Amino acid sequence: MDRTPTALLRDRQICKEVAKPMTVYIWDMDETLILLKSLLDGTYAGAFNGLKDRRKGIEIGKLWENHILQVCDDHFYYEEIEDYNEPFLDALSEYDDGRDLSKYNFNDGFGFPCDDWNKRKLAYRHRSIAEKYSQGLCNILDQQTVKLWNDLYTLTDSYTDGWLSSGHALLEQTLGKTSLPANYLLSSDPTTRSVMSKYQNINVLVTSGALIPSLAKCLLYRLDDVIAANNVYSSWEVGKLQCFSWIKERFGGPNVRFCVIGDGTEECEAAQAMRWPFIKIDLRPSSPCRFPGLTMKVVQGYTDLMYGSSDDEVEETED
Repeated sequence: MDRTPTALLRDRQICKEVAKPMTVYIWDMDETLILLKSLLDGTYAGAFNGLKDRRKGIEIGKLWENHILQVCDDHFYYEEIEDYNEPFLDALSEYDDGRDLSKYNFNDGFGFPCDDWNKRKLAYRHRSIAEKYSQGLCNILDQQTVKLWNDLYTLTDSYTDGWLSSGHALLEQTLGKTSLPANYLLSSDPTTRSVMSKYQNINVLVTSGALIPSLAKCLLYRLDDVIAANNVYSSWEVGKLQCFSWIKERFGGPNVRFCVIGDGTEECEAAQAMRWPFIKIDLRPSSPCRFPGLTMKVVQGYTDLMYGSSDDEVEETED
């Protein structure tokens, strides 16, 4: 399940710029960046020992399920491709001939057998999904559905004390979008600008769920501006260790660090096998490794413990 040689060369070139150390943050999805299962089964409310309305949490979870299914079925061809899960959107790119899909008729008889022609049809659907992902839901959904979705996001964020928005804010910080003061961002001083350019980090999502619903979740939970569609991996059939190996092959380089953040044992064991730092997310309100709570300082501490101080690496690069 290799990525295309062109894509691999492009990704490796990004990661091998000696002057720019980079961290690849590998995130779990459910009960890490988003909350769904723990709302539906009441474990999120249960962590608060009666302080949270369990029934309200379940109702919120069911509303999210409806939105996810609607996006999958109405816009992501899920009724057709549910049984054809792939670990990432580019998995079948070798079958894609680059045809213009703007006027393509997707009533093309896609289905069994899984031969080269049907793989091409599936690759077309994956490319179409990637294009819709890049457009954002506001350009896909009607105005009424957008309002219902925005209201649900606000309701969920309020019920969870800002879990979704604080998680998104941390993802922005990992990319350097909000981690620097305004005077740094506006500075014309070449020394200041060179310090800012020394880091270029990437967020990657590895989820145990199926690929297409996971992409729908990214859009609905407003993660599409901090996680690119081609950086979403499904370990549904291949396992997280295999996904981590692909990510290392894709992004690995002399100045690249990896850090895994999630709530499950599988990603913990896979991180240990790769000798990468692992941060375990905990639903309990007293835990510092939850949202809100987890900070860039804590994340940096885990990576520095494994790799050494990133400040030292910058100084070595400057020498």
